[in-house]
Amino acid sequence: MGKLYNRRAQKEKRQYLRNNATKAEQLLWLQLKGSQLGVKFRRQHGIGRFILDFYCPEIRLALEADGYTHESPEAKIRDRERQSCIETYKIHFLRFTDEEIAGNMEKVLATIKHEIARLTKIQ
Repeated sequence: MGKLYNRRAQKEKRQYLRNNATKAEQLLWLQLKGSQLGVKFRRQHGIGRFILDFYCPEIRLALEADGYTHESPEAKIRDRERQSCIETYKIHFLRFTDEEIAGNMEKVLATIKHEIARLTKIQ
């Protein structure tokens, strides 16, 4: 199968995505970095052929910030297929829209904290 995490062939793409993060990704990263929520998140982390916006390997939690490019019916189908594939690696998912992140960070963080607590208990 090959390497599962952070494939060398994706390195430049991961770096590009980190250096060109969306406003929502930047806002969320300010809340996640430095283990502020009790666990360490990584930005633009590769899993197989996919790159996750944020990933916590300790509890196998992926966070995705979905902007306008995720709104079309085709994009929603691709996102579901992508998420389903990643979940086969026993990785849990939380998805937030850019509007949720920018407009209601408190609710987003509460959801993330709840999921962290839940996953920490079952580890």
